[in-house]
This record gives sequence, structure tokens and C-alpha cells, in this order.
Amino acid sequence: MDIKRFWEISENIIYNEPMSAHTTFHIGGSADVFAEVASADEIKALIGLCRENNYPYMVVGNGSNLLVSDKGIRGLVIHIGKNMSQIRAEGERICASAGALMSAAAAACLENALTGFEPMSGIPGTIGGGIFMNAGAYGGELSQIIETVTYLDKNGEIVTEECEKLGFGYRRSKFQGGDQVILSCVLKLKRGDGDAIKAAMADYRSRRNAKQPVTMPSAGSAFKRPEEYFAGKLIQDAGLRGCKIGGAQISELHAGFIVNAGGATAEDVRNLISHVQKTVYDKFKVYLEPEIRLVGEW
Repeated sequence: MDIKRFWEISENIIYNEPMSAHTTFHIGGSADVFAEVASADEIKALIGLCRENNYPYMVVGNGSNLLVSDKGIRGLVIHIGKNMSQIRAEGERICASAGALMSAAAAACLENALTGFEPMSGIPGTIGGGIFMNAGAYGGELSQIIETVTYLDKNGEIVTEECEKLGFGYRRSKFQGGDQVILSCVLKLKRGDGDAIKAAMADYRSRRNAKQPVTMPSAGSAFKRPEEYFAGKLIQDAGLRGCKIGGAQISELHAGFIVNAGGATAEDVRNLISHVQKTVYDKFKVYLEPEIRLVGEW
């Protein structure tokens, strides 16, 4: 298809956009077409054009859980970010658009003395990405406080569903298996004490900063927690702390993280993931499932 047709729908179209600028790993080749969208109608029109022409597309948020191939992404990348980042408080609820950062939602909770979001307050990424992965930390998960999610279904219709219908589980939601695009959500919280909420958020932030490599480019936890085990401990006990392949390294601070120690390629990271999986399985007969999503042309 003539990719210039995307300009008929959106003014915020970039060709050959480096995805390294849109992932927290700071890794990845270019997307053929990159759209910074501002509305559900714009998303619907872009997806409709792609489907009519059998042109590939994918939706991303802050890129905090992605490893983009060195070869980049063929087709259209729809970025839900700053142009869809509205947040407002309504009583004991926070209404947040998919492109709003988790940190911004945490700030809104603190400003309105609403409790329940504290464990997730330091998670990088957007609300949309958090819903997609059912992001969580320190015993809390987004699904515990989600009341409803509004999304664009595969037919281009805007649908709002209650939390119970969204297939949430550990780092899982129904959105991982379909063509839906998350647009916004309503979080149901409780009235709390502002000072206590502030202190709890500061405590979680301090614990995260002390135990996780927050100053180095990464995509968060590299592996899901296997049943009855902790991925980081298995990796450490396998003697892999600090292990490097190219510029990719198992964090010295927390073995559950893979960091870009400088000049890492996506292939470096993928090879390190495979090495960790094989080593841990050989030693402990436990398979580590990646939490990082590999996307693009491999």
C-alpha cells in the first residue's frame, strides 16, 4: 500500500522511526511507520486502513516491557502516549487514559488522598501497558483496583467491561490474546490519609531503588515468577549474576533483571535470555518464561 495514506488520517506520522527512542531498554531498529495517536477515532481509522490493505500494525505504550528486534518493526506502530494521557479524580475513583504514566496515576491518588495504588506507584510504563500485563509489585496488582476498562474491540466498537470479565491473572489479561486496544480505565480506590499514602509510596520507591537497577536501561523483570520459586534467586543460584553477552548483562544488583550495560543489541538480550533459560533448567529443572515481550522482525 501507499504509506502516504496514513497522512490522510493523522498529522503525527513519522517514517523509519528508531524504536530505541521508545523503549526503556534503549534498543531496537526502526518502525516503518510510527503514529503518535490522540483519540480512539484516530486509532480506529489507522487500524481500518491497515486491515483493508493487509498491512501489519501493533500498539505500544511506554515500551517498558518490550525488546524490539535490531531489524525493527515492519508496518505501523501505533503509540498511545502523551496525547492520550488524561487523568481525573471522581470521588473515590481515578479515571485514566491508556497513555497516562503509572507514576502520574500515583500522583493523582496522592493528591486526592486515595489509597490502594501505593504498591504500583513506582512501576514504569503506562496505564494501558499495565492493564495489558496486569502489572504489579509488592503483592499488589492493577486488577485488584480496576473497576472497568474501556477498549476498542476487533470490530472497531468502543466497549466498557468490568474487571471480572477481563481475564486477569498473574501478568496476564484477555488483551494479550486479541485485537483489542485499551483506551482507558476506572480505578476504584478508598479514602486514606495523605501522609500515610505519601510515606508508603516513598517506602516502596526506596525499596525499589535499593534493590533494582533503576539507573540502567532495562525492561523490568526479565522473567515471570515460576510457581513456588523466585526467578531472580534461581538465576543467582545458577551462578549467572553479572553474566554478560555483548552489551546485555544480568544485573549485579538484582539477578532477575537484564540490563543494557552499554551498546547492547536486541540479539545480545535474546541470547542472554536463552542462556539463562537453559542454565536454570539444566540445574534446577525449572523453565523460566520471559516477562519481556519480543517484538519486531527476528
